[in-house]
Amino acid sequence: MCGAKQGGLDLKGVDIDKEAVIQGQVLRGDEPVGSAYVRLLDSSGEFTAEVVSSATGAFRFFASPGRWTVRALAPGATGEQVLDAGVGFTETRLAIG
Repeated sequence: MCGAKQGGLDLKGVDIDKEAVIQGQVLRGDEPVGSAYVRLLDSSGEFTAEVVSSATGAFRFFASPGRWTVRALAPGATGEQVLDAGVGFTETRLAIG
């Protein structure tokens, strides 16, 4: 799992003044998608990291500042979003369909 806690993702102990934190939730319609593979791709499209979304659809990556693509793959559905992440916190809702 990606370390998500019930009620949301906790940033306790994470210094968001020094790190780029990309986190969010995978959704199909309004429903969270658990056990989706969520991939982080760099600005050239190269695979960088992968996590499995929690039961509430939550995921989190720690990355360097820059342009990233977050892609989710679940049975019968995919979705992706391009994000510009700076030092600090970037949150997204990733729709799949």
